[in-house]
Amino acid sequence: MSQRNITAENIEFVLLSFEGPDRYSLAGGLGVRVDNLSVTLAEMGFTTHLFFIGDPELKGEEVRQKGKLILHRWCQWISRYYPNGVYEGENEKLHDFNESIPWFVKDKVIKPALAQGKLVVILGEEWQTSEAMCRLSDVLHKDGLGDRVVMFWNANNIFSFNRIDWGRLSYTTTITTVSRYMKHIMWKMGLNPLVIPNGIPKRLLRKVDDRITDRVRQAIGADLILCKVARWDPDKRWNTAVEAVARLKDSGLKTILLARGGMESHGKEVLYNARSLGLIVKEARTKPGSSNGYLTALQEATPADVIDIRFHVPLDFLRFLYRAADGVLANSGHEPFGIVGLEAMAAGGITFTGCTGEDYAVPFVNSFVLETADPMEIVGYMTYLRHHPEECMRIRKAARRTARYFTWEAAVQNLIGRLENQARIRGILDGNPLLPSP
Repeated sequence: MSQRNITAENIEFVLLSFEGPDRYSLAGGLGVRVDNLSVTLAEMGFTTHLFFIGDPELKGEEVRQKGKLILHRWCQWISRYYPNGVYEGENEKLHDFNESIPWFVKDKVIKPALAQGKLVVILGEEWQTSEAMCRLSDVLHKDGLGDRVVMFWNANNIFSFNRIDWGRLSYTTTITTVSRYMKHIMWKMGLNPLVIPNGIPKRLLRKVDDRITDRVRQAIGADLILCKVARWDPDKRWNTAVEAVARLKDSGLKTILLARGGMESHGKEVLYNARSLGLIVKEARTKPGSSNGYLTALQEATPADVIDIRFHVPLDFLRFLYRAADGVLANSGHEPFGIVGLEAMAAGGITFTGCTGEDYAVPFVNSFVLETADPMEIVGYMTYLRHHPEECMRIRKAARRTARYFTWEAAVQNLIGRLENQARIRGILDGNPLLPSP
């Protein structure tokens, strides 16, 4: 049956990723990406299979989104020996993933879909899936099935690029990435990936309740509130952030940094540096619960200059922090895309990004783009904003307008356009790009 376009009726998606939607599987932006991408595809009517290293205590297979999203929790028998998250026991999980995924996906997902006359799109994420993608291509072609399958592999970061067989991966898949910054890095390696940006869930475009943001500000009780949410990693420029807080404090402004890091050891260095600069560091702890519980935890951590948030903060509450803050410091020195900056902009936050992969950031229009790691650059902009409240309002409004163009729905439409073009080039869809249309 000839087909000219990709529709929800003629295609199935398969996503391969180490990270996924389970708390066990979320370690960073990759888990957020695949969760949102898979849910959006399902909500748009596409049958979507997500294979990931799932929580060993949950069902191995789970159906969501009215039957359109099928979660496949992989390597659970190994994960039971490694309860501390997706990357504990990574090498053992990687070996099992590579040995089992290609054949299971071919026999249990691809063959049944092809028997129904559908096309199949395989989307692999990050270096851990590169070998499995190559092996899957091999077994598909061995069985004569490769001409009905489109394979994209996506680079979200440069982690473990040295472990990828780029020649083989380029031959078997179409390589993609998330920003022009990443594309330029990969150009230097002799690669030319397609750029398909990340997005944010459409629900994040809803207006934030300023009554709760006012309560956040009252609970913290500072002249200036800065917020930073990132892994404890030198690339995230945490030390720049705490040094900026110290300079602002020295200028006489009561400034508090709300810091939500990860489990990485660099956090100890950052907090030691903060204390050595004369800053008071306190921890905020609470059990998962309501906004009132989170507010109480922050209030109990004051007075302080840096509040180290030691509990999981759901995105719905993070939006209040982004909105309440005078500045959200997404000031990375290396950032492939920068989803936190975009989430903060959607909440009407004033975002300070680096100048790497944040393609959505327009300096002095919807955000501030930091050119250096000098803390005085942050101090200068914060001082300016404090004396020009009308600029604050203008930038907040522009940030929310910009975020509307970067939803996951928009990202999926971009992805589908790229997939259709690749499928036509290979003759999987009708419409040879070298011939005029009839």
